[in-house]
Amino acid sequence: MFFFVLGLLALIIGFAVNTPSLTFSRFSRPLKVVGVILILIGLASSSVRQIDAGTVGVQSLFGSVQDRVLESGLNWVNPLVTVTDFDIKTQNYTMSGAHDESGQQGDDAIRVLTADGLEVVIDLTVLYRVIPTESPKIYRSIGADYSNKVVRPITRTRIRDNAVYYDAVSLYSTKRDEFQNRIYKTIESDLRNRGILLEQLLIRNINLPASVKTTIESKINAEQEAQKMQFVLQKERQEAERKRVEAQGIADYQKILATGLSDKQLQYEQIKAQRELAASPNSKIVVLGGRGSVPLILNDK
Repeated sequence: MFFFVLGLLALIIGFAVNTPSLTFSRFSRPLKVVGVILILIGLASSSVRQIDAGTVGVQSLFGSVQDRVLESGLNWVNPLVTVTDFDIKTQNYTMSGAHDESGQQGDDAIRVLTADGLEVVIDLTVLYRVIPTESPKIYRSIGADYSNKVVRPITRTRIRDNAVYYDAVSLYSTKRDEFQNRIYKTIESDLRNRGILLEQLLIRNINLPASVKTTIESKINAEQEAQKMQFVLQKERQEAERKRVEAQGIADYQKILATGLSDKQLQYEQIKAQRELAASPNSKIVVLGGRGSVPLILNDK
C-alpha cells in the first residue's frame, strides 16, 4: 500500500499545480504520470500476498472475515483486504511451577483436589495445532490469541473436573495413565469443536503433599525389606535342600558299598589282579597266605 499512497499523493499534487499561472505548472503532467504508475504498482503489489510455510492466511475486508483460506506460497487477493497469518504447525503450551517453562508469568502449575481431599500439583504440557480450514472460524469467534483464551482454560478446567475421581496415591502411581487418557478425551473433544486439534497431552510431574510422600516412602521401604527377607529365606531353603541332597547321596553311596562288596566279589577282583600280574614281563615273588588272604607281591629288583 505504500506505493499506492505515494502515487495518490503525486496525482493530487499534479492536479493541484495544474494552473498556468503557477511557476510549477510544467511539472503537473509528469507528476500525474508518476502518480498513476505508482498507484498501479501499489495495487499490483497489494494484490499478491506471500504466505510462509507452516502458516495460512485469513482474509478480512472492512471487518468481514472471509471463509477462503490462503495457503502457503503466493496468493492473489483483493488489495483492500487485511491478511492475518495463523500458525498451523504443532504448538505447545506448558503449565508448570518453573518460571522459565510456563506460558504465564510466575507459578502456572495446576492445583487440583483429589477424591481424598488432598491438594495435588500437576505440571502439564499440551501439544496442539490449528486445523487450517477452521482458521477463519477461530479468527471470527476467538481471535489470534486462542492459546490463552481457549487452550489454557479448557485444559485446567477439565483436569480439575476429572481429578476428583482419583485419590492422591493412585493419581501418582497406578492410575496415572488412566487419568491422562481420560482428560485427553474430554479436552480433545472441546478443542476440536473450536477448530483446534489436540495432538498429545503430557503429564510431566505430579507433586504430592509432604505427608503423603512420607507415607509412600515408608510403605516402599517396608515392601523392600519384606522382599529382602523373602530372598534370604529362599536362599536358606535352597542351601538346606542342597545339604539334604548331599547327605542323601553320601548315605546312598555307603549303602551301595555295604551291600555290593561280597566275599565272592573280592575273590574275583583278587583273581583278576593275579592274572594281570602273571602276564607282566617283570619277574616277581608272590607270597600266598591262607584262605581268602591277599597275596604279597615282592619285586626281585
